[in-house]
Amino acid sequence: RMFHDDELEESEKFYVGQPRVLLLIYALYNTLVARSEMVCYFVIILNHMISASMITLVLPILIFLWAMLSVPRPSKRFWMTAIVYTEVAIVIKYFFQFGFFPWNKHVDYTKDKPYHPPNIIGIEKKEGYVHYDLVQLLALFFHRSILKCHGLWDEDEKGDSSSNKEDTDDELSLTGGRRDSSASLKSVNLAASVESIHVHFPEQQTAIRRKSSSSISQLSHRSSFSSHRSKRDISKNINHITLSLYFLQCKCVIKSHCDLCSRTLQVYVPIRQFFYNLIHPDYSAVTDVYVLMFLADTVDFIIIVFGFWAFGKHSAAADITSSLSEDQVPEAFLVMVLIQFGTMVVDRALYLKKTVMGKVIFQVILVFGIHFWMFFILPGVTERKFSQNTVAQLWYFVKCVYFGLSAYQIRCGYPTRVLGNFLTKSYNYVNLFLFQGFRLVPFLTELRAVMDWVWTDTTLSLSSWICVEDIYAHIFILKCWRESEKRYPQPRGQKKKKVVKYGMGGMIIVLLICIVWFPLLFMSLIKSVAGITNKPLDVSITITLGGYQPIFTMSAQQNQLKSLEPNEFNEFLRSYRGNTAALQFLEGYGREDITRAELEGNSNSLWTISPPSREKMIQGLRDSEADFTVVLSWTIQRYKNMKYLISLFFSRTLEEVYPYYIKAPSDSLAKPIKQLLRDCKWENITVSLVKNVSEEGVREWWVLNQLEKRQKTPQESLELFIFSDKVSPPSLGFLAGYGIMGLYASVVLVIGKFVREFFSGISHSIMFEELPNVDRILKLCTDIFLVRETGELELEEDLYAKLIFLYRSPETMIKWTREK
Repeated sequence: RMFHDDELEESEKFYVGQPRVLLLIYALYNTLVARSEMVCYFVIILNHMISASMITLVLPILIFLWAMLSVPRPSKRFWMTAIVYTEVAIVIKYFFQFGFFPWNKHVDYTKDKPYHPPNIIGIEKKEGYVHYDLVQLLALFFHRSILKCHGLWDEDEKGDSSSNKEDTDDELSLTGGRRDSSASLKSVNLAASVESIHVHFPEQQTAIRRKSSSSISQLSHRSSFSSHRSKRDISKNINHITLSLYFLQCKCVIKSHCDLCSRTLQVYVPIRQFFYNLIHPDYSAVTDVYVLMFLADTVDFIIIVFGFWAFGKHSAAADITSSLSEDQVPEAFLVMVLIQFGTMVVDRALYLKKTVMGKVIFQVILVFGIHFWMFFILPGVTERKFSQNTVAQLWYFVKCVYFGLSAYQIRCGYPTRVLGNFLTKSYNYVNLFLFQGFRLVPFLTELRAVMDWVWTDTTLSLSSWICVEDIYAHIFILKCWRESEKRYPQPRGQKKKKVVKYGMGGMIIVLLICIVWFPLLFMSLIKSVAGITNKPLDVSITITLGGYQPIFTMSAQQNQLKSLEPNEFNEFLRSYRGNTAALQFLEGYGREDITRAELEGNSNSLWTISPPSREKMIQGLRDSEADFTVVLSWTIQRYKNMKYLISLFFSRTLEEVYPYYIKAPSDSLAKPIKQLLRDCKWENITVSLVKNVSEEGVREWWVLNQLEKRQKTPQESLELFIFSDKVSPPSLGFLAGYGIMGLYASVVLVIGKFVREFFSGISHSIMFEELPNVDRILKLCTDIFLVRETGELELEEDLYAKLIFLYRSPETMIKWTREK
């Protein structure tokens, strides 16, 4: 060992011997200390999500447009701004909690109003108004203590003073030579003016911070800095002198205008120089976090799809599938999807063009736009505060993660080369299945290929570009399979293991069987397992004699439609003990599926018939040799206004005319249940005509009564049992509506066609599938990507022609794909 210390050795042994739980706590604390600025960012964003006011809006914007864009870390000025601003916010909130303010007298009435001015500003009276602000202040002081412990708190001030001193001396010497020739400006302190303007240029400060992070001595710092700065001294001094002369001219013209220009320059020049240094950095640690930004946008897209109702007005927790099945596209869903998709396209374009300036402009627009929309427009649209909208809070938090990744991408710079898909960096099963899943998403591969062609400098046509992409994807898949064969080799002459045969082959067999019998399984399980009870809403009975005016009409609704009690249902089942047909029928129904309709015996309408028709009907009834028909019809109305109607014809006697048990299936026809009838005979009913003679005239109506009823009632009435079949849930109604034959025609046959192409088209692709070694072809595709990124467009054409010739020449393909 080069260095040995007994105390350090004992300390290390003591640390290693601690319990694992304690070691985990130590590791978590060290992680917290190493990323204490991220803790501050998280607490600030959390405070704003919960408070959602103008007071808490300032710091999140400063985080995404100042702190996260600072190189190499946020300056002391930012942390002091955050600490002082948090303290001022706490004092302001405390001051406005007193009850003598007018808006604090009706807190219960105004606390849920999103556009109430105190709610917008953040000075409303509420419980725990300052809890999260105190946690935020505690996190900021914790980070401040960490920086002080590591000597990073006052580093910026030292860098500022040293850089300002050097630059001031240089520019004083430069401007000193110009004083002699400028007699008209002798009375003006040019050196002070130059210094006052140059103090706000943080370019040298940034360079000093970036170079001081290394372990070189202070002398090497200055020498390297001066050698680097000498290349830009002329242009920078010219800019400084120009600004100085402009400032001096303003002082010579009007002194008041000079003060205004000074204040404007003091605000504008540092901001401009900050973004200029960001776009033109001295050193750039190039990185690529586009994949993470794309995943964050994808998560936001999923949140919009499944929680679109949270961004609309007067919308409850609706289901997007039910809305789309009714051919309705919610406006909130459409706007959110289009905006989210548009930002993803713009982000892809900026990534392909590698323009940091465009990314900075897009970041600024997006930060201000999202915050203005989420906290000022959305509460008015949804008519509820942002703090009460959980889905919007989740969407905003994921968007904040995207903003942080975007700031990191801007700070580090875009990669100089974008080669292939990010899923093709490794050749294993995970990348293989993820890449194939990526290609299975409809239109995603095509959209990506077209966007890459539009925003990438190339000489290839769109068809040639897509051809290269398809070849590269195909070769990558083959490379993954060849690598898997190398990792898990199969000796020659050895039969396949049963684990492989039954694992892969058995899974395919089960899958094919499920596809073949899917409609039968689906239609049998959809109602028995996930079926919903669909009870009748209205039951009506109509009786007509011989085609004349109906003599009886009655309907049962609401309280007259009763469900069976448990004891009644058990007694109902016991009454059919020994009747196999009836018990087999009752197996498919539960107690909740049976409804007893109690229809009153008195007709709900008068018997209005003309005297000639009345006499003719009486003659027909007296004729014992002629048949006289009785038409009994019933209507059962269930959910979605589904009506079931059937008419039956009998002889002129009213014996065995009442069905008593009716099945209401999911189709359009209600049927009597013969299995539950005693000796397969229908029930008998009595019919009587009632006359009422009064001063207004003679009124007549018919009264019907069922002779044998399960529920004994003294008055005339009818009783009817309805067995309702379960219906499919609304979310699966679009699929169950096709029926068994429809599912076979639309699902099974279509899937069978693709499966048949997979099994029958193998012989045509042997030349391109059975390639022993694809490394040379994969390298050729990668070379095409590389020369395209470096701007060698003529070489790109040559390599593409070589690739096409390779696929046109089987002999050359055989030579290229031999094992090395």
